[in-house]
Parts: sequence; C-alpha cells; structure tokens
Amino acid sequence: MPRTSLVTGLFALMLGLVPVVASAAPDYLSFKTEDEANNIEIFKNASPSVVFVTNSAMHRTSIFSRNVQEVPQGSGSGFVWDKTGLIVTNAHVIEGASRLTITLRDHSTWDADVVGVNEDKDIAVLRIKAPSDKLVPLPLGDSSLLEVGRKVVAIGNPFGLDTTMTVGVVSALGRDINSTNERVIHDVIQTDASINPGNSGGPLLNSLGQLVGVTAQIISPSGASAGIGFSIPVNTVKKVVPQLVQYGHVVRPVMGIGDMASDTWARQNGISGVVVIDVAAGMPADKAGIIGAQQNRRGEIVLGDVITEIDGNPVKTTDDLLTILEQHKGGDTIKVVTDRNGKRMEFKVTLADQENRPRIIRSR
Repeated sequence: MPRTSLVTGLFALMLGLVPVVASAAPDYLSFKTEDEANNIEIFKNASPSVVFVTNSAMHRTSIFSRNVQEVPQGSGSGFVWDKTGLIVTNAHVIEGASRLTITLRDHSTWDADVVGVNEDKDIAVLRIKAPSDKLVPLPLGDSSLLEVGRKVVAIGNPFGLDTTMTVGVVSALGRDINSTNERVIHDVIQTDASINPGNSGGPLLNSLGQLVGVTAQIISPSGASAGIGFSIPVNTVKKVVPQLVQYGHVVRPVMGIGDMASDTWARQNGISGVVVIDVAAGMPADKAGIIGAQQNRRGEIVLGDVITEIDGNPVKTTDDLLTILEQHKGGDTIKVVTDRNGKRMEFKVTLADQENRPRIIRSR
C-alpha cells in the first residue's frame, strides 16, 4: 500500500470515518456466573420437595356458644422425606394443632397425620397420602463436613410467601440453642442466609443441593431476619426421624428415676446437680441403691441422692443428665456419683429400655 494511502487510512480511522467491528453483546438468558448457575440448579431440584405446613385449631365462636370453627393459627415449612409420604418439619410448627394440612409445590393440599414428635430436638414427622409421583425426597448430606464459610441455601415459606430461596454461608458451627421445652439442642448450624417467620421446618442445603439442616430459630430484636439463623444439623435429624417413625418418640435408655426437682428450684436452694425426688420400684436406679426424697418422723422432707456426675462427666442440670443418657442404649452400665447429705456415693447402674417402665413408687 502506498505511504499516502496508509496515512489517509489511519487519519480516517482516528476521525471515526471507518467503522470498527464491536464484540457481540452477551446474551443475558444464556449467561450465568458459576455461582448463579449453582443457585438455579439447587432451587430447581430442591423446590419440589419443599412443602407448606398449615396449622389449624378449633375454637368456639363465642363463650356462650357450643359451635366451634376451624381457625388457622400458624404456618411453616417442611420437606418430603421419602416416597411413602413422610414430611419433616419443626415440632413447634405443629404445636397445638387440631388439623394439619400440607400443600405441595403443585398446590395440591393434603391432610396430614402426626407420626411422631420430639420436642427435645424440635423435630416432627407427619404423613400424607399423596401419590408417590408427587413426592420428591431431598438427598441427605453430612453436616459433619460443613465448614465456616461454605455456602448454604435455605428454601421455605417466609410470611406465607411459598417457595422462597435465600443464600448465605455457614457463620458458625457447634452452637447450642434451647428447644421449646427448654432442652438444649447441641451442635446447631448458624447461618446468615435470611430466615424469617414461616421458614421454620424448611431445609438448609449445601452447594450440592443436599439436606444439611432444618431451619429452626432466629435471633432478632424485630422478629425478622437479622442475619443470625439456626438450623438443626441433618446428622441429628437422621437419628431422630427413624425412631419417630418406628416408636412415635425418641427412645432413650432409662435409669428408672421418677420425678426430679426442677433446675430452678435446685439453683435457688444452692444445689448443683439433679435432685432425685423418687425412683421406680425394680428399675436400675432402685436396684443400684439410689434413693429419692423422704419424709422424716417430724413430717419434714429430707433429700436423698443428688446426681452430680455420670461416667466422669459433671451433671449440673436435667439436660446434662438426659444428654448423657441419649449417648447410651439399654443394657449399658454407667457409673453414677451422687451427693447424699454431704456424703459422696457411687453406684453402678445398668440402664433399661424405655418401654420397660414399671410404676413409680413415691417415697414416704
């Protein structure tokens, strides 16, 4: 090319007289970041498993009438556990219900029966008679593999808005929260994924779309999400659900202790440990020699044994005692240390199965 033509071409390009071929604009419908694609996949796969739980109660129309009507008293979330129609949710979601209904993703509604409830872990199992082709169980993950910083996704029905997804991270692990009956739920997952009223009982999922937790509680001054939510780990749920299905409750071995003084009463009276009020005749505690409170000749109540230690683990509250027992099964022998009127006592107690409970004998 002659020098003059080259110079003329460059000059024209500088003036914008020669069109420049621009790169093609991205197509938004086909463009997704890696994280967006993962979120979309999780939601598409998991949302058919998430259900709407409606809790209704029967109330009189007035104090002067015998007529009653069904009144919705709450709602929450849940998810399909298996193809037989088992639904998992929180125990507090179904509390006080006269009738429970489950609404699936296709908006079909089914009456639900209560299979079992464990308030200690805030888990309930329901059953609906829906066709198996309408039921999409969630794949189960392993909550022990979670790490702080890993992504988690919550799907539920906050404020009655069905099938809402929020995304966050695992903020902390190993938290303790109180259940509705004041038992401590251990090893709880803390997340900043937004959890609001109505989310309770819904699934917490990892980046593979596997169930790693059941959303349960939030900490918030306003009652709405403040970025601190708690989920019961799926490894706990995997232990509880089969027992609720088989027995209707969680099976825990027993010592055969009847009533125990409340932790509040013990604390107010300067007692550290579990105060035994009475024992069941013929049960392990009775056979080992543990005694409850007794009445002396003057009619005064005299304390018997106060359990302070089991297998070297300190026992300060009823929850401590029950947590230790949950780690055992019927037939196991445990070493129980008590305080009896200032004297240290030691007992070998062979635990019994929960179903094997004779009547309680009140101390006199």
